[in-house]
This record gives sequence, C-alpha cells and structure tokens, in this order.
Amino acid sequence: MRFTPILLACLALLAPAFAAEEAAPPAGLKMLSAGHSFHVWMPPLVAEMAKAAGINGHEQLAISSIGGSKAIQHWDLPADKNKAKPILTAGSADLFTMAMTMLPDQGIENFVKLGLEHNPKIRFTLQQNWVPFEDPEVWLMRVKPQVIERDSKTVAQLREKHDPYFKMVDDLVIGLNKQIVAAKIAVVPCGEAVIALREKVIKGEAPGITKQSALFTDPLGHPAAHIRVLAAYCHFAVIYKRSPVGLAVPGQLAKLPEAEKLNRLLQEIAWKVVTEHPLSGVSK
Repeated sequence: MRFTPILLACLALLAPAFAAEEAAPPAGLKMLSAGHSFHVWMPPLVAEMAKAAGINGHEQLAISSIGGSKAIQHWDLPADKNKAKPILTAGSADLFTMAMTMLPDQGIENFVKLGLEHNPKIRFTLQQNWVPFEDPEVWLMRVKPQVIERDSKTVAQLREKHDPYFKMVDDLVIGLNKQIVAAKIAVVPCGEAVIALREKVIKGEAPGITKQSALFTDPLGHPAAHIRVLAAYCHFAVIYKRSPVGLAVPGQLAKLPEAEKLNRLLQEIAWKVVTEHPLSGVSK
C-alpha cells in the first residue's frame, strides 16, 4: 500500500494518541487505609481493579477499621491495636487513604505529618463521603430514624444537604496543603459521584436501577454494590491517575441486572467527577 503525504501527516498526528492508549500500566502502590464503614470495603475492590488494569505490585498493607470514626480515633489506638502508625513510621506505604466522619479532625494532620517524616514521597487521599441519613443534622442527633425516604429526593434537595459538607472537606484539604506544603492531600469525590448516580436513577438512565433507595442497604446510608463499586472506581482513578473506563465488571456487580451497561456508567461517572474536582490531582 502506498501512503500519500497527506495520509502520512494524518498518521503522524494520531500517533501520540495510539501511544497513550498502549502506554504500559503504572507500577503498583503499597496502600494503607483507615476509616469507617463507608470506606473499609474499598481496598479489596481497588485491588481487583488494579489487577484488571494490568497493574502489578499493588498491595494493601493494612486496614484500620472503626465504625463511624474520625481519624483521631485511629491515631489514639493503643500500640498493640494501632495498624497505621507502625507502617507510617517504617515508611513502607506509598499511599495512605483516609475516610472520616465529621470535621474538624486533628488526626488527619497527625497522620500526614508522621507519614511525611518517615517517607517524603508518601501520598495521601481523603474520601469525600455521601452524608449519612441524608442530612448532617440528623447524623448528629442522638436518636437516629429507623426509616429514611430517599426515592422522592431531587438533585436540588441532595445538593442542599451535601454541598456544605463537600465545602468543609475541600476547605480542610486546602488548609492542610498550605500548612504542610509536602502533603498534597487529594480529595476522592465519592459523595459527588453518588449524587451523579442518583441523578441518573431519577432520570431513568441507570441500567437495572429503578429507585434511589436500591443504592443503600439501610437508613444510615451503608452502600449497596452499586455505590461500593462506584466509590472504588473514584479511588482507583485518584490513586493511579487513569480512567477506569473499559475495566471488566467487578465480581460484586456480576449478578446484577444489565451489569455490563451499569459497570460502564459507573466508570464514566467516576472518571467525570474525579477529573472535574479541583482537589483530586487528576485531569483528563
């Protein structure tokens, strides 16, 4: 086949795109995680996604799990129960993922300083949650409701309750990153992703999901498989700075209706919210 000068020029322009698609996967990272029940199921899912992406060497060193916790509770654990401090002191973690309840939280700053002291290259992420019980004020009440009505919620109503919390997370991260220049904490916008998925459900555009309440397992807001996978895709995108679009269906979704289409939607939502969030550290 003969190539004209014009065709050759076109191929030359397309070459960088082809090269990007064929780029070798990044090296796997050694992860440490601390958080609560909106977070601690994430590491195994991310490990599954890393394997599907051809990333070798991904390793979860430890998971510090305390229900409904703030970082300071993980920090204050006694030595014989503290899973995070020894790993940070040894400098063996490449990345520390955190998810906490309400702010402020001195434990985040404590962990960041300890990690950087022993490994100047360590990275930190803070998970932006979806609001428990759909309302921060309800979450802080001593008596929690047994039923939460989710299916009639509009995006505007969700925004009203979530946006102040999202701003609180952003302000905390911006402040810590200014105070501790080497920190460069990244926000994982899982809460934004959950709102985006709920909007798809409201519009009837979420394959196999007919109502918002199907996304949760209880009034508090513990996530069903859809949100667990969605949040894990957000973490994968922030951790490895690459799109999850095209990865195989995770095991947790495999038996759900229209799993392939749903998986693709979750991947696209995760990549969109991560690349649009100014504190994720990821751009398209």
